[in-house]
Amino acid sequence: MPQVRSIWNGAISFGLVSIPIKLVNATEHHSISFRQIHTEDGGRIRYRKFCEAEDKEVSGAEIGKGYEDADGSIIPITDEDLSHLPLPTAKTIEIVAFVPADRIDPLQMDAAYYLAAGGAPAAKPYTLLREALKRSNKVAIAKFALRGKERLGMLRVVGDAIAMHGLLWPDEVRAPEGVAPDTKVTVNDKELDLADALMDTLGEIDLTELHDEYREALEEVVAAKAAGEAPPETPEPAKGGKVLDLMAALEKSVKAAKESRGEGTEEEAEVTRLSARKQTDGKKSTSTAKKTAAPAKKATASTRKSTSKSTQGTKKTASAKKSSSSTAKKAAAAKKTTPRKRSA
Repeated sequence: MPQVRSIWNGAISFGLVSIPIKLVNATEHHSISFRQIHTEDGGRIRYRKFCEAEDKEVSGAEIGKGYEDADGSIIPITDEDLSHLPLPTAKTIEIVAFVPADRIDPLQMDAAYYLAAGGAPAAKPYTLLREALKRSNKVAIAKFALRGKERLGMLRVVGDAIAMHGLLWPDEVRAPEGVAPDTKVTVNDKELDLADALMDTLGEIDLTELHDEYREALEEVVAAKAAGEAPPETPEPAKGGKVLDLMAALEKSVKAAKESRGEGTEEEAEVTRLSARKQTDGKKSTSTAKKTAAPAKKATASTRKSTSKSTQGTKKTASAKKSSSSTAKKAAAAKKTTPRKRSA
């Protein structure tokens, strides 16, 4: 555990077991903050606290607490008044139950803290609680007080340490009424299949690889301005079009996700090759069919020619027969008309 300043000292209490601990922030924010300045001369803009009754600036020591009533009147509340309130968890994280982790609604999650053992005497009970939580696969629900308020917390094991998540009280979580669309929509199986395909394509990710790109770009701008250089230009993000066809949008999303991960290229190439091969095979089969049809046409034409020649030959033969018959008839007629010579 790095040497981090504790924000609260107390003890974990469950049954008759008490574990001295120190509360340490488990998270930190890396966002860049700005100061308000006077744009003409760069001077800092500061806020001063004035009393409305006397119209004068007051110091922090003169500032107390007050509750504003419904009619606008202020009821002063002093630290002494608050000290008399029954707050048994002021210095104790009191475990009230052990429940399965899935019983906790993530909407209740608040700030996270590490619970560090408060000295050598706390090592044994601290380890006992940690190992008991591990073996039971449960989390501890506890009450604790921080900054003058009683809060709800959840204790769980993180590595070799015990972490505590602040929880909102159940009545602080709003019901999701009026949030879901009130229009009746039907989602078909094909759309769900494409959504599943998109989820599978995006897959899992190592959360440690995620980083704040906006903060990095902002740091570059600050560094460039400090060096007297022009801020770097960043490309504009692609604008998302209107979703007119949900199926088309899902298909494009799956394809884009595969391309971003370098997946699907070989499959798409294979599909393209198969498609091209089918087209080529289709052209070849068509060409072969044409070639096959050509000889058939030639054969048909030849048959027609031979049939025509045969018909013409038959006609010529018939004409020849008719001509011969006519010649024979003429010859016979000539014999009849020619007188025979008498012998002496």
